[in-house]
Amino acid sequence: MANFFDSMKANLKQTRRTVAFSEGTDARILEATARLLKEDLMNVVLVGNEHDVKAAAQKAGFDIAGARILDPETYEGMGAMVEKMVELRKGKMTADECAAMLKKANYFGTMLVVMKEADCMLGGATYSTADTVRPALQLVKTRPGAHLVSSCFIMTRDTGDEALKTIAMGDCAINLSYEDSTDKEGNVTITGAQKLAEVAIETARTAKIFGMDPKVAMLSFSTKGSGKGGTVALSAEATKVAQEMDPSLAIDGEMQFDAAVSPTVGQLKFPGSKVAGYANTFIFPLIEAGNIGYKIAQRLGGYDAYGPILQGLNAPINDLSRGCVADEVYSMAIITAALI
Repeated sequence: MANFFDSMKANLKQTRRTVAFSEGTDARILEATARLLKEDLMNVVLVGNEHDVKAAAQKAGFDIAGARILDPETYEGMGAMVEKMVELRKGKMTADECAAMLKKANYFGTMLVVMKEADCMLGGATYSTADTVRPALQLVKTRPGAHLVSSCFIMTRDTGDEALKTIAMGDCAINLSYEDSTDKEGNVTITGAQKLAEVAIETARTAKIFGMDPKVAMLSFSTKGSGKGGTVALSAEATKVAQEMDPSLAIDGEMQFDAAVSPTVGQLKFPGSKVAGYANTFIFPLIEAGNIGYKIAQRLGGYDAYGPILQGLNAPINDLSRGCVADEVYSMAIITAALI
C-alpha cells in the first residue's frame, strides 16, 4: 500500500497541482488539508466563508495557513465566472440564474476548475454523488469522444495473490444500466453496448495511471455463452465493441468472476483467452452488481477501496462518501491530483 501512494506523492511534489475542496468548513476536509500542506504535496483551495473556515480549523487544531480560501459571496472574479457559466449552459440559464447557482459551493468549486483557479476538485463530504456529478457534467463536461461519465474503484490489499494486490472495478457508482440512447426522431445515437465498452476503456485507462497493466474481464453470470438472458448479450457485445475501440487492450468476455481470476477455471471455461484467469480489471454489467461486488471485496476480501474515481470528464472531479473520514479525503486528494 505504501508503494501505491509513494510514487504518486513523488510526482505531485514535482508537478504542484491545485485541488479545490467544495466543503471548506468540514472537519475532515480541514484535517486532510493540514496534512497535504504539511507534506507539501499540492496547493489547496477551500471553498467557504474565510472567517468560518479559519474558525473551524482553529477549533479543531488544524494548521491550514498555506491554504487559499475563496468565498462565493466575495469572490472578485464572480462576474467573469457568471459570464463563463452562461456560455457553458448555452441558453439554458440566465445570468441571474447562474449567479444564484454559483452561491452553492458545489457549483462554485466546479467553476474554479473551469476558470483555472484549481486543477481538480473533490466534493461530496456533505453533498450527494448526484450533486457532485451534475455540475461537472454541466460545466466541465465530457472529453471529446466520451459519451458518458463513469466511475471505477481502485482496490488494494497487502496480502494474497501478488497479481491481485491492486485491482480496478467499474462502474460501481454512476451508471444504473446501459440502455440505447436515441435522438428526438428515435434514431439510436449510441447503443448500450457502446456505453459499457466505453466504461471498460476508461477503467483500463485509469488502471494504467495507477501503475497497473490492465487485463479487463467483462463480467457476467455466463462464460462464453454458457448462460442466456439478463445482461449476457450486453456484456458479450460490449466486449466486441471494446476490442474494436482499442485492439491493443487485453480484454475478453463475457465471463464469470471465477473464470476471470482463476487460471484453472478460466482456461477450462474459456480456453485460449489471454484474460481469463489473469484479469485485474473488472467491468460489471449493472450498478447493482458493481456496487455489491466492490463492497464484498472491501468488507470480506480485505481490500482498501479508493473511489469512486470519475472517468470521462475534461478535468478530474471526484466524489467523496458522506461517511468518509479524513484519511480517505487525504488519499482521494492525492488520487484526484494524480489523474491530471
